[in-house]
Amino acid sequence: MKKNFAPLLLVLFLSSCLGYKELPVEYDYSYKGNFKRYRTFDIMKPAGPADSTMMNEVIEKSIVARMKFLGYRQSSSKPHLIIGFKMFNDSLRFNGYNQPDIEEWVKSQNDNIDYNPQKFTLNTGTLLIQFYDRRQNRSIWQGYATTMYGSIDFNNSRHLRNAVISILDKYRFWAEGFIEGTTAANQENDL
Repeated sequence: MKKNFAPLLLVLFLSSCLGYKELPVEYDYSYKGNFKRYRTFDIMKPAGPADSTMMNEVIEKSIVARMKFLGYRQSSSKPHLIIGFKMFNDSLRFNGYNQPDIEEWVKSQNDNIDYNPQKFTLNTGTLLIQFYDRRQNRSIWQGYATTMYGSIDFNNSRHLRNAVISILDKYRFWAEGFIEGTTAANQENDL
């Protein structure tokens, strides 16, 4: 009996690891973003009355974990990036942009590209994550995930983590100096 139980546990473990299902994600960005120059971040908190669509512990922890994986340091004192999110329960029309792949644009740094606006119709259960450059006081990147054939269940932790992973997989920039191992020296210059 024990011999048959071990392979079953292995199959269950592997199937849970493979349970990640990438959601359809769109993103756009500002040509003013300094994507290779950011080192610190913090999570935006809603001002005024609490907006429950902008507060979720699972989403916050998932964002923080991903940013730390990329070498960013969380700082409440003058962070380079302020990251906000919003959960939309209803369908909505959303203005985005058709742009070159962000990694290709960063390599070329071509500032002569026009923004090509496009409208998206997003199904119910959409998660939007935005990155703001605190110094420039502008949004520099936003990603949004929705499902084609159903909604993101905002009461399901696994759905939420899956949505955050799907979105932030499109933001592929390491913190400045992280790969080179110079982030500790740069921390003094963060302010």
